[in-house]
Amino acid sequence: MGIRNLAKGEKALKELRARQPQGTLALRLIDLDVTKDISIQLAATQIRVQYGRLDVLVNNAGIALHGPDTRELLRTTFDTNAFGPLLLTNAVMPLLKKSKAPKIINVSSKLGSIALKFDPTDSDPGLPGEAYRMSKAALNMLTACQHVELQEVGGKAWAYCPGYVITDIWGDKDVREKNGVESSETSAQGIVEIVEGKRDAEVGKFITRYGQQYPW
Repeated sequence: MGIRNLAKGEKALKELRARQPQGTLALRLIDLDVTKDISIQLAATQIRVQYGRLDVLVNNAGIALHGPDTRELLRTTFDTNAFGPLLLTNAVMPLLKKSKAPKIINVSSKLGSIALKFDPTDSDPGLPGEAYRMSKAALNMLTACQHVELQEVGGKAWAYCPGYVITDIWGDKDVREKNGVESSETSAQGIVEIVEGKRDAEVGKFITRYGQQYPW
C-alpha cells in the first residue's frame, strides 16, 4: 500500500487489520509520492528487493482542486493524476512483466469520458473542473497504451471509475453522507473483481462498478 504520510498510513493499516479481512496481515506500507521521481524509484526498488515481481498495480492516487484554471493548478492536477501514474508504471514495468499475468488498474473517473461530456442526457454534463476532467481523460489514454504494451506478455489493463461514493476528494464528504451516497467499499469491491479475473472479458475497457461500462 503506497502512502505519502507514514503516520496516516500506519493508522489506516491498523484500522484495516482490526477488521480482519483476509490477507491483511501480509499488507505492508511503501513510502510513495507519485509526484516525486526519487520516491517512485525508491518504491520500485523496495518492491523488487522484497518481492521480485509485481502482479497487480492499482494507480489510485488522485487530486481534485478548486479554483480558477491557473497554470499552477493544471500542473499540480496533471502531476498527480496523469504524470505520476505513467512514471510509476514505467518504473515497475520490468517487475510487472515478470508476473505470469500482470494487471494494471488505473482509477479514473466518469468525468474523464469525452463521449459523455458531449451527451446532454448525462447526469454530470455541467460539473466544473476542466483540469480534473482533462487529467482523467489523459489517464484513460495511458490505459490504452498500457493495454497494448501488456498484451505482449499476456497482461491486461483497465480504466476503472470508482463511482460517486463517500470520499473527501472534492471536500464534500459530509454532504455525500447526508445525501445517502454509497460507501467507497463498493468501489473497492469493483477493483477486487478485476483482480480476481471476474471482468477479464472487459479488458482494455473503461469500466465501473456493478458490471457497467462507460464510453471513452
